[in-house]
Amino acid sequence: MKYDVALFDLDGTLVDSVYDLYIAINLTLSDLAFPIVSQSLVESWVGNGVETLVMRALSGDMQISVHLDEALSNKAITLFYQHYEQQVGEYSVLYQHVETGLSALRGMPKALITNKARIFTEKLLDKLSLTSHFEVIVCGDDMAKKPSPEPLLFACNKLNVEPSKAIMIGDSKSDILAAHAAKIDVIALNYGYNQGEKLSDFNPQYLCDNFLDIIPTLTQH
Repeated sequence: MKYDVALFDLDGTLVDSVYDLYIAINLTLSDLAFPIVSQSLVESWVGNGVETLVMRALSGDMQISVHLDEALSNKAITLFYQHYEQQVGEYSVLYQHVETGLSALRGMPKALITNKARIFTEKLLDKLSLTSHFEVIVCGDDMAKKPSPEPLLFACNKLNVEPSKAIMIGDSKSDILAAHAAKIDVIALNYGYNQGEKLSDFNPQYLCDNFLDIIPTLTQH
C-alpha cells in the first residue's frame, strides 16, 4: 500500500467538540465578569490549543490583544481547565461516518495527534469509545504543538515507519503545515474548524468533504 500508517487530528476531524468548549469558555468569562461570546466565535477560535483559545476569548477577537494582562490570562486559563474538566465529552459527538471509517481501517496502524492536553484527550477518547483505535496518542502537552512537525515525526518513530509512508488527516492549517514540515502527505477535511481559512490555499495533497472519502486514499496501492 502507498501508506502504512495514518495520523489523525482529533477536534474538528473525528469529534465535534465545540459545544463543550463553548460552555467552558463562557463559564470562565462569567467568572471574570467578561462578556460571554457566541458558539460560532468559539468555533472560529479553536485549533491552536486551549491557552490561545482562552486568550482570544478574553480579547473578544481572533487577534490576541497586546494589552492582555498576563496574570489575568493565567487565572482565566486555570478557570477554563477546571470548567472544561467537568464538561469534556458531555456534548461532544463523533462526526458522521467516523466510527464506520475507523473500523474499515482496523488493519492499519493509527496515531492520534492533538494539540489538546492529555488529561482532556484521554477523557474524551474514553467517553466516545475511541481509545482502542490508536496505537500511539500524542497530546499538546507532550511536546511542541502542531504546526510543529515534531509530534508527527515522533508518532512515525513510535510506529517504526518512514514519514513518506505515513499520511496525516486533519481539518486545519496547523495540520497541513505540520505535515508539510514533516514531509508527510496530508488529507484536509473541509467540515471541521478551519478558522475561516480556505484549506486548499495551503496545498494539501488531498481535500475531502466527508470522512468516508478518505478511505480510497488510505487504502490505495
